[in-house]
Amino acid sequence: MSTPAFGRVLTAMVTPMKEDGALDLDAAASLACHLVDHGNDGLVINGTTGESSTTTDEEKSALLRVVLDAVGQRCRVIAGVGTNDTRHTLHLARAAEEVGAHGLLVVTPYYNKPPQSGLIAHFRQVADATELPVMLYDIPGRSGVPLTVPTLLDLASHPRILAVKDAKADFWAASEVMRATDLLWYSGNDGDNLLHLAQGSVGVVGVTSHVAAGRYAEMVAAMESGDIDTARRIHFSLVPAVNAVMGITQGAMSVKAALVEQGVLTCDAVRGPLLTLTDDERARLRAGLKESGLL
Repeated sequence: MSTPAFGRVLTAMVTPMKEDGALDLDAAASLACHLVDHGNDGLVINGTTGESSTTTDEEKSALLRVVLDAVGQRCRVIAGVGTNDTRHTLHLARAAEEVGAHGLLVVTPYYNKPPQSGLIAHFRQVADATELPVMLYDIPGRSGVPLTVPTLLDLASHPRILAVKDAKADFWAASEVMRATDLLWYSGNDGDNLLHLAQGSVGVVGVTSHVAAGRYAEMVAAMESGDIDTARRIHFSLVPAVNAVMGITQGAMSVKAALVEQGVLTCDAVRGPLLTLTDDERARLRAGLKESGLL
């Protein structure tokens, strides 16, 4: 398989923290190496799962730098830079380029619910601000506003807007855009991976891939070679794990706990308003991972 600009199996990496909530940069470097060793050819740093809403700009740069030093020669390191303030997003994009990121993930501005014309202006300004390739992140469940088909068709004409992380679950809209453009499509919901790959997505940007990257790499390769039966088997085998990581509580909380269960992290601390899992949630998480053969 040829590898697209952002890779094929990307994990939206959690940000390891110490018990007091401080960044654990040594653990971040170790986690990045673990993820690449186990099947990821791309990592998204400072995304939603990385608790970007509660890390400072300085912490974002420090985290990006340590991951690039650890695995930047072995995988694509994509910086999450999206905010609901265009000026702030431009600042983060330029800072990421200066540190050495290989690309940018830019989420739809959230909470302020801009019109589609405002979204087009926002994304074009970000794409003009650096020389880095841009992946749009369409997740109306968090942002409140979808990227419509006409908006995506407009943005596809920008030479640095190359890809979409689709967490909208509108598969017909995805078909319309994929048919009409050269945008690289990535599944942005773990439960939707097989469906997106079946209609031509080039890869996934996942959370459950923290604990199952090898399986997802096999799924992507199987779909690329036309082995739908193998891809379907892998998909079904991961249903309990996806339900455990994404369905019990907030994903960053669950996946940190899952990495502790696997012995990859020693601490699952998160920053408020997130909380560590309750004993009941942890038991349910453990059961789902075991059912998928991941413990």
